[in-house]
Amino acid sequence: MKVSLFDFFWFLILLMSLVPMFKQQKIEVLRLKIIRHFETKRKSRLITMIHRQETFSFLGLPFSRYINIEDSEQILRAIRLTPDDMPIDLVLHTPGGLVLAAEQIAEALRKHPAKVTVFIPHYAMSGGTLIALAADEIVMDENAVAGPVDPQLGEFPAASILKVVEQKGPDKVEDKTLIMADIAKKALAQVENTVVELLSDKMELEKAREVAKLLSQGTWTHDYPISAQQLKELGLPVSTNLPREIYELMDLYPQPQGRRPSVQYIPLPYGKNDLPK
Repeated sequence: MKVSLFDFFWFLILLMSLVPMFKQQKIEVLRLKIIRHFETKRKSRLITMIHRQETFSFLGLPFSRYINIEDSEQILRAIRLTPDDMPIDLVLHTPGGLVLAAEQIAEALRKHPAKVTVFIPHYAMSGGTLIALAADEIVMDENAVAGPVDPQLGEFPAASILKVVEQKGPDKVEDKTLIMADIAKKALAQVENTVVELLSDKMELEKAREVAKLLSQGTWTHDYPISAQQLKELGLPVSTNLPREIYELMDLYPQPQGRRPSVQYIPLPYGKNDLPK
């Protein structure tokens, strides 16, 4: 049977389209293998919520992942499928996202009768931090960070909107700003109350209110990195003994191909004898 150049061209196109799919399936199998090993080792259910903040390309357009309603639906379903006496482990790698979704996840985790542990290998900001506050234990890499949970209205921090009205006076700002200030006041109160509720079974109520105010009322900029040590000083149940399997799992969420990497290194652990002479 004679194969034309045209047929060969389309065969190559088909092959090139299938290779990424097979590669992704292989990665999925490896992820599930690590998850099952981790669950067997800890006798728990492991849930992952990993969002790559770095952009990926689709037809040349950049996208990013954030906490959304689909995430909350999936995690709530996983919690429902978990027996009351089985611990839940949650791996968080996220820049944050929708407050509603984060609060739903946090409240569901708080209600789970068995121990809930949140693992933060790199960062869990904003809504990710809110979710972590629901855990009985937070396990972080020693260089990982969390962040403030102060609400944002569009591109502006709610606390800053109130500050503008306070400094200029209600009679010197537009009606739209006054409306935003009213919404901002409610949003700040709602998030603070949520944090108090999440922390009330981990510390005394007065201490919970103090921590909630610090995290939710615009004390820092929204992207301020809060270290594990700072979280410990606030009285949160934090450790830095992140299991090796969590690092291995994160390695299976690679960046999309086709871009020159900005960071490169030889991916092997070095000993003293391996150093250049």
